[in-house]
Amino acid sequence: MMRPLVRGPARRWKSTTPSNGRFVIKTFNKISAAGLARFDDTKYSIAPADSKPEIAHAILLRSHKLQESDVPLMCRAIARCGAGTNNCNVERMTEFGIPVFNTPGANANAVKELVVCALLLASRGILEGSKHMDHLYEEGVAHERIEKDKAKFGGRELKGKTIGVVGLGAIGAAVTEAASALGMSVVGYDPSLSVEAALRLPRAGSSGFRVVSDLAEVCARADYLTLHAPYLKATHHMIGEHELGVMKPDASILNFARGELVDADALAARYDDGGGGGANDGGKKPVVTGKYVCDFALPENLWKRPQCVTIPHLGASTAEAEENAAAMAADTVQKFLSTGSVEHSVNFPTTNLPTRPDSNTRICVVNENKPGMLAEITAVFGHARINVLQQINASKGDIAYNVIDIAKPGDVDDFTEFNFKSWDALQEALTNIPGVKSTRFVYDNAGAGYAIRYKDQVFGVGVLKPQVPHFGGL
Repeated sequence: MMRPLVRGPARRWKSTTPSNGRFVIKTFNKISAAGLARFDDTKYSIAPADSKPEIAHAILLRSHKLQESDVPLMCRAIARCGAGTNNCNVERMTEFGIPVFNTPGANANAVKELVVCALLLASRGILEGSKHMDHLYEEGVAHERIEKDKAKFGGRELKGKTIGVVGLGAIGAAVTEAASALGMSVVGYDPSLSVEAALRLPRAGSSGFRVVSDLAEVCARADYLTLHAPYLKATHHMIGEHELGVMKPDASILNFARGELVDADALAARYDDGGGGGANDGGKKPVVTGKYVCDFALPENLWKRPQCVTIPHLGASTAEAEENAAAMAADTVQKFLSTGSVEHSVNFPTTNLPTRPDSNTRICVVNENKPGMLAEITAVFGHARINVLQQINASKGDIAYNVIDIAKPGDVDDFTEFNFKSWDALQEALTNIPGVKSTRFVYDNAGAGYAIRYKDQVFGVGVLKPQVPHFGGL
């Protein structure tokens, strides 16, 4: 049952909560200073986690594994300076009604260049030759043997070979372009290819590029298989026994996405048992010589093998990529805090409601994605005799998100035409609706106007800092 909104004294069109002046952005890890400089210092203050800020309205992080105790109750957003969000506790943040953002494409060029490097490492015996030269130097015969021993490390060229690209987002598209420039044929696979991503790809059939709908077909055709898919339940061990079984014996796998995409035990068994092409003349499976190049720690049944090349997790470890990711995260968070617009979120729907030139204020409501919620939310405005000027409602999975512009009165000092006693009362009525997770009034005074509903309790109405400091205390 909707709580009555009692008419009372007129109030100005802003929260009665005192403002702290600026939004507080809590940071974990070393975030690029150039990226953080994108925040307007008249509206935002940066607070490293080590300084233990009492409040934070958004969090920026890189590799830190986010805990509930890291997230203050008034935190509106989490932004990962990178593509992967496995360290962001996305499922729990979704339960709390907090969007988690990432920065897709910010590190695309850096990863692409590393993939090109990996192609060469898998093809030319570069690492093996370098290690061999170390031994020759130690023996004092490097000058005599450097020409003679080169035959030990013969390789093959990339031109004319086929590369399978699994995942055709920003990184996959960049790798496709680079591989085509090297004279390679490209076979792409991405069952969730977006229109935006598709527009970045070459035209099908041009420059030896084609997209197929069967992962096994990609594996069977590829001389090199490079992985650029997110790690989800659906992609766990996507390269498993079947996919490995159809690969050529000399086909190499490059994995700069997530280690869990490849079934390590199945890959070890492939190296032990041979395969890829059926029995040879002796009735035995061919020896598997293809490399596995990755930037993740491998289990013992793989890392000792000469076919496996492991490097540190260097995909986004360039100054340019770190700056791009931090700048993109900063811009995304500022846009969300100032307008409620959502883009590059892994758990919230993309939402953009244009601002209006007339007198209005904006309210954002996060709720469970279930029937009847929108009607209950708009009923609050109807009961309060507030006109909704425009709104947008979108959903993603279990989350629905609403951005609503409501009319201001002509005289900001006269609220007698409205049926509520204060803006805090209006927010409490909205937040008390069962199924609502959070509400936010987009005010000029930073930090005010945010409330959450958790386990049938409402926190945050009319205060800047609730008594419960963080979600770990609920």
